Amino acid sequence: MTKIYVPLEEAASAVKNCATLALGGMTLYRRPLAFVKALLARQAPPRNLTLLSFTGAMESDLLVGAGCVKRVRSAYFGLEAFGLAPMFTQYAQSQRIEVIEETEASIVMGIRAQIAGVGFLPSTAWLGTDLPSLRPDVKMVVDPYSGDELAAFPAIPVDVAVIHGIAGDRQGNVMINNNMGIDLELVYVADTVIATVERVVDRLQRSTDGVIIPRPGCDMIVEAPGGAAPTSCYPLYPLVGADILEYVEACNGGRFGEYLARVAHA
Repeated sequence: MTKIYVPLEEAASAVKNCATLALGGMTLYRRPLAFVKALLARQAPPRNLTLLSFTGAMESDLLVGAGCVKRVRSAYFGLEAFGLAPMFTQYAQSQRIEVIEETEASIVMGIRAQIAGVGFLPSTAWLGTDLPSLRPDVKMVVDPYSGDELAAFPAIPVDVAVIHGIAGDRQGNVMINNNMGIDLELVYVADTVIATVERVVDRLQRSTDGVIIPRPGCDMIVEAPGGAAPTSCYPLYPLVGADILEYVEACNGGRFGEYLARVAHA
């Protein structure tokens, strides 16, 4: 097995205080729960994180509730059919975290600007809406060719991105399923890319159910069977609704601390 494979605890040590941490996956699918739990199990979990996620879910809610997050950048933060993300809702309503207003377009344009090495990318998104008033950092610019007004979305730097894959091979390639979200973009934009994978195989086989991230895409890979549970990891296992409901009930019942202590030291 190549040196790129590391223990979960070593990978979790890569997230420093005040970092921008991007979490891959989509809604309740292929979320890096094992990695988040390892972060929370550290003797000193990271603090003052900027949490970036195309859609935030249970993994992100755990970090918010544990007091690790200073600001959130996400187009959606919730648990789908299981309701609101309880800790995010509490922290946002009490203004204990900063919520940077984002949409799918603003996140993607910001990431693409960072990948391209420019300060911003222009778009017609947000024109005619009140969203620019909530984001003074999104400036208006004039297209030098057409004269049209465009929104300039600033680049979004990312220190560490964590994705969860179906498998990794001994050469360091990683396969994710086709519900990619922005995982491929995160591989390009982040300074450090960590992948947790369900299993390690000798060589990955191309599949219509998966996309292979080549070896240079990941700096560290961790073998973590069941690493997305209780969210799903198609085609290996479905989400576990009872476990997600247990989490919601614990939070709504004022028992988040008890839940956190149990899962962080499981």
